[in-house]
Amino acid sequence: MGVDSGLPDFRGREGFWRAYPALGRAGLAFEEIANPAVFERDPMLAWGFYGHRLALYRRTTPHPGFRILRELAAALPGGIFVFTSNVDGHFQKAGVDHRCVVEVHGSIHHLQCLQGCRGAIWPADGFEPEVDLEACRLLNAPPRCPHCGGIARPNILMFDDWQWLGERTSEQLARFEAWRRDQGRRPLTIEIGAGRHVITVRQFAERSGGRMIRINPEAEAALGTDVLHLRCGALEGLTPIRDALVNGGLLTPHPVSVRPHPPSP
Repeated sequence: MGVDSGLPDFRGREGFWRAYPALGRAGLAFEEIANPAVFERDPMLAWGFYGHRLALYRRTTPHPGFRILRELAAALPGGIFVFTSNVDGHFQKAGVDHRCVVEVHGSIHHLQCLQGCRGAIWPADGFEPEVDLEACRLLNAPPRCPHCGGIARPNILMFDDWQWLGERTSEQLARFEAWRRDQGRRPLTIEIGAGRHVITVRQFAERSGGRMIRINPEAEAALGTDVLHLRCGALEGLTPIRDALVNGGLLTPHPVSVRPHPPSP
């Protein structure tokens, strides 16, 4: 979903190392740098990687595909609910109601103590990272835990991560389950760019039980009769879906500013 906004694609070591050449020179794969052990061993390197991503996500504008999802939400009696492994916060930035988003791997816009101190999670709003991208190292001071003064880390589920605080995501999942119960029937799932390496979103979509539109440029085998596969990128796939609904009279032809309907309390 983020690639059409100009964000780097981390699929494969080569793509990851093109985005972060310093990590390529060091031979560090995504799984090795996206790991709490790096925060313990070398927090300036870890925050060089995550600090650059935080600044990048803050300054990047979500592409028009996000607006299409908001249009769909406004046209449906039950709205939509987003289940995403993206940590960039772009659904909320694009105007999707934060109460209708599950960030299953957490969010880079929230922090926690590296040691899980007091189970606290807080916004990263006050942290402005300065990064030497050539070396992938943080230049200014890393964020600190307001309780113990130790190093803070993103509230993101990393690899080999036993310290991630998942309470915020658990609350989002509870809202999603309440929303799904309110619908009274199985939803249509639009799965966008879910890969096979980190399969959280793919498994969630395939277990939803309803019909599915899979937007993914990669080839798939034996998808089944209830799956329509659009072999393309996110925006390229969402645009004809919107056009078909407009032509069928099911969707207003002009963008609207209405947010998705929140679930019942």
